Amino acid sequence: MRQYHSTVIEMKNQVFIPESRIKKPASGEIQVWYASLDRPESRFQELLSQDERDRAGRFIFERDRTQYIVRRGILRILLGNYLGIEPGLVRINYGKNDKPVLADIYDSTEMHFNLSHSEGLAIYAFTGDREIGIDIEQIRDIPDMEQIFERFFSPRENEVFHILSESKRKEAFFNCWTRKEAFIKATGDGLSRPLDGFDVSLVPDEPARLLRIEGDTEEARRWSIQDLKPAFGFAAAFAIKGQISNVHCWRWAD
Repeated sequence: MRQYHSTVIEMKNQVFIPESRIKKPASGEIQVWYASLDRPESRFQELLSQDERDRAGRFIFERDRTQYIVRRGILRILLGNYLGIEPGLVRINYGKNDKPVLADIYDSTEMHFNLSHSEGLAIYAFTGDREIGIDIEQIRDIPDMEQIFERFFSPRENEVFHILSESKRKEAFFNCWTRKEAFIKATGDGLSRPLDGFDVSLVPDEPARLLRIEGDTEEARRWSIQDLKPAFGFAAAFAIKGQISNVHCWRWAD
């Protein structure tokens, strides 16, 4: 199975109206939504399950609590549209390493999803046939960035990172981080899989690729990683096993 390569996908300024019906992704199709979390929580709180409300109540800071409620509410609106049911009735369970998944009663739909958030921006990915992982990070200054890279990332990635110019290292760091996070979220392994146990590409303006999984380049070729550009100053990527036929990206709006 060939590795899927492409340029960075810019997120379109096309909006999703919650009252409209969206179609389940076809085989090989990825549907990605992004949304600002700087919204009033009032319209979303009533959609949450008791478990989600309990989780919201454990946040120390008000902004964190509000953004959790908004991103889970938007997730429920999107899932409700895909499944054809009221958002508040969608049942979400937690799989390996606390990965959110649809409850077993929806197994026949073969719907899979993943989400991530950073600095007031959430991103969601949906597929109709395979597990997927997605990650987003705001590109920002990190004082100990090089030490983090040396400690957690692979020797091959470190070699590439340290030959880059200073001006490219910050973008390369977040390219590497989001691609790795997307992969371990797709597998469901989370941080139980060592980040230095697999290699990803990271050089700015070069295609996103999974290069090696614990020394196995053939297994790496069975995976697709795609960069996304949801907003200026953010890095994002999703990972999925197999080929991708289409990627559709939209902005969620009230």
